[in-house]
Amino acid sequence: MFDNKTIQQLALQPSNQQRGLSISLARNPAEVAEAQRLRYKVFAEEMGAQLSGAGGLDIDGFDEFCEHLLVRETVTHQVIGTYRILNPQKANEAGGYYSAGEFDLTRLSHLFKSTVEVGRACVHQNYRNGGTITMLWAGLAKYMQTHNYEYMIGCGSVPITDGGHMAASLYNKLKDDYLSPPEYRVFPRTPLPIHALNQDVQVACPPLIKGYLRLGAYICGEPAWDAYFNTADMLVMLPLSKINGRYASHFLK
Repeated sequence: MFDNKTIQQLALQPSNQQRGLSISLARNPAEVAEAQRLRYKVFAEEMGAQLSGAGGLDIDGFDEFCEHLLVRETVTHQVIGTYRILNPQKANEAGGYYSAGEFDLTRLSHLFKSTVEVGRACVHQNYRNGGTITMLWAGLAKYMQTHNYEYMIGCGSVPITDGGHMAASLYNKLKDDYLSPPEYRVFPRTPLPIHALNQDVQVACPPLIKGYLRLGAYICGEPAWDAYFNTADMLVMLPLSKINGRYASHFLK
């Protein structure tokens, strides 16, 4: 399941480790469980998501097919950030990408052989800063370069505790500048009813989505409603060839 070459290439230079964080891929089930424990803490305990995992772990059927990117605090070795990565081969074994449960991905199907799906991104509340996110993204970029993948997809989430007005307003705010070309458009299986919601609420873009867009990502269509996480999800797609030149030097080396 885990590629030792990739693990080695994800190792940071000493100058980065001196800043107190290190990055790697999970090497065994115990390390995967560390990621699942952080996910449960963030998604269930902080956000109130209805998760099926037991014992304080967020576990679903895709975990066994995914590789799990971990950022650790180098003194305590605590996992403080994580992403899970589903490559095309493992997606086939899993029966498809996770996001296919929320969206009709038909228009992206011709890209699947070069597409990696990322998800379950979370960072411990004490480490939510640009440095941690940058390390996670650098790890993802290195993974994609190592295996010659071109496209990254994933769900960008917006809480809908207000009934969905902020999510509808955010989509309305972003669609003119960041909506994908029609050939990359996806369609939500359970759409957020944006046309029945207030689309003019003043809303700040969530940091993760904002970061994706700065890198050069598209939003591939209207948001879906995720009842388990009580969020509105937008399918985000980032072609590596489209990464903003301002940031490419940080991730593509």
